[in-house]
Amino acid sequence: MEFFVFLLICLGLAALFWLLTALRRLVTRIIVFEYERGVLYKEGKFERLLEPGPHWTFPAWHTVQKMDMRQRFITVVGQEVLSADNVPLKVSLAARYEVVDVRASMLNSADYQQALYLELQLALREIVASVPIDELLTKRQSIGEQLLALTEARATSLGLRLLAADIKDVMFPGEIKRMFAEVVRAQKEGLAALERARGESAALRSLANAAKLLEGNPALLQLRLLQTVSESKGNTIVLGLPSQTPIVPLRGQSTIVDGE
Repeated sequence: MEFFVFLLICLGLAALFWLLTALRRLVTRIIVFEYERGVLYKEGKFERLLEPGPHWTFPAWHTVQKMDMRQRFITVVGQEVLSADNVPLKVSLAARYEVVDVRASMLNSADYQQALYLELQLALREIVASVPIDELLTKRQSIGEQLLALTEARATSLGLRLLAADIKDVMFPGEIKRMFAEVVRAQKEGLAALERARGESAALRSLANAAKLLEGNPALLQLRLLQTVSESKGNTIVLGLPSQTPIVPLRGQSTIVDGE
């Protein structure tokens, strides 16, 4: 009797284990992290989006794909383009974007990253080819805004939102680099010559003002010389004073009058 009871218990445990194993195969627990979103397909058709947290699915009918919602960066490197004034360039672009529509990103393109790269590449070529080289170098920020405007519609259809797009590098051939270096050097030399001319003009104006002042007051020159003599030590200075100029005695000396 005890043997049959033990046998029934063993059979019950085996049946329970088999049932749990079958249920585990039929039901799967999936965890969607906070920075992710899940897309649930039922028999190959879109069912719903899965928010962060645990979810139970049936693998026989359900398929789940996860999407990372964090911001991403993309770089378009080394695009050889002719500017509007036929200057050959190599331009690189850096862009930042995020996924805002998970369903559109997965259903509207097999590779939304590659599709966005191609759109940025074409927009960059179009903009660079339409502006001269000087404007490209001085208005890089506005070119980034034009890139955003040109690619916004296509990015939205891919379920993406472009957050920023900026020109990263502008590279020239060797000859063009030397030409730009000569232009910059000429500009610097011109600025230096202008500053020297301004300094000389200021000095000449000061001399002219001093000359006018001395012309009206001749004694000022002698007074200035005497002041210099009184402040100097160990120097011998010979002065020639005009007869009509009064003699100013030095410190500690008395005035000598002719005939005394």
